[in-house]
Amino acid sequence: MRLFVGIALPEDIRDRLRSLSGGLPGARWVSLENLHLSLRFIGEVPGGDERDIFEALKALDLPAFELTLSGLGSFERRGRVYAVWAGVEKSEPLSHLQAKVAVALERTGFEPEHRKFKPHITLARLKGGKVPEVAQYLQFHGSFAVGPFRVAHFTLFRSYLGNGGSHYEALVEYPLKSPTPKL
Repeated sequence: MRLFVGIALPEDIRDRLRSLSGGLPGARWVSLENLHLSLRFIGEVPGGDERDIFEALKALDLPAFELTLSGLGSFERRGRVYAVWAGVEKSEPLSHLQAKVAVALERTGFEPEHRKFKPHITLARLKGGKVPEVAQYLQFHGSFAVGPFRVAHFTLFRSYLGNGGSHYEALVEYPLKSPTPKL
């Protein structure tokens, strides 16, 4: 079973992100239902080991928070763009949640992630995307911003290949605490 931990996006936010699709030759746009913010990729997990993950994530006790999406960017490798993404404004609660998820997974025996956490939502994947075309697309949509929106839970997802590419299935939603009202 191939797993990752992420934040599912509200429907209205996904709709706004979907409005960015198009205008980029060769892009494979992420389907509306697959738009999410990854907190930690886990990878293949042997049958039965997922119980340890379920329990480790269930033990996290963190508050709900708000996020705002702002700006677009791309990931490049060897002078070619391979992904276009929507950025996430700096958020201490998000960074804290991601760090706690990482520690919980390490305690269950998973290797630490060696890449620095860069919160983003992948919008499209490209094979050998040309930098000038992508730069023009990013400039055109450069003022994109949406939110804030409330993050009330995070999710353990299963990823599998099916007709039309990858599909994500929410296995478990872990609620975040609502703040205590001030009296």
